[in-house]
Amino acid sequence: MKKLITSIFVLSILFISCKEKAKEEKVNDVQPATEEISSAVYNVASETSTLNWKGFKPTGTHNGTVSIKEGSFEVKEGKLSGGKFVFDMNSITVLDIPVEKEGNGKLVGHLKSGDFFDVENNETATFEITNNDNSVIKGNLTVKGITKSIEFPATLTTTDAGIKLSGETFKIDRTDFDIQYKSQKFFDNLKDKFINDEFEISFEVNASK
Repeated sequence: MKKLITSIFVLSILFISCKEKAKEEKVNDVQPATEEISSAVYNVASETSTLNWKGFKPTGTHNGTVSIKEGSFEVKEGKLSGGKFVFDMNSITVLDIPVEKEGNGKLVGHLKSGDFFDVENNETATFEITNNDNSVIKGNLTVKGITKSIEFPATLTTTDAGIKLSGETFKIDRTDFDIQYKSQKFFDNLKDKFINDEFEISFEVNASK
């Protein structure tokens, strides 16, 4: 009888020990909460920030980048509350055509011309944040002197140098900014020579205090 009681006692201790160990391991598996981003005005690091673009046509696509010249945004209570960015339209690049190819220079030149962004008369474009609601940023985009309200999904995260604002891929209608070249809205009989009105944009902005 004593042996039976002793065995039950030992098993009980083992069971409790295993249960406590499992509980401890479960607690250790819990990931720490995300560090809250401190309230401050953050200045854009232009050398590590960029905007990506992608245009479409029936025969293919083109893509490239535009540099962010300058800007800043404000964070309050861990959330983006405002900001403004300036894009250097002279920095337009084309990535899908090798830079040494003649077609690269031709396309860059055409994008800078009056058919598209008229960079000679509009060296910069701007975006000013007006609202940030549930990870959707709303603001005013100004291109070629024309301002339109846009919105897109974005995330704000911490980095070793400060913070990073990442804008997920979204679409913009170029004709809203008087870019009519080969648009079916303005030209008939283009057949398969038209260019889609909508193009894609995404961006990554790094900033620090």
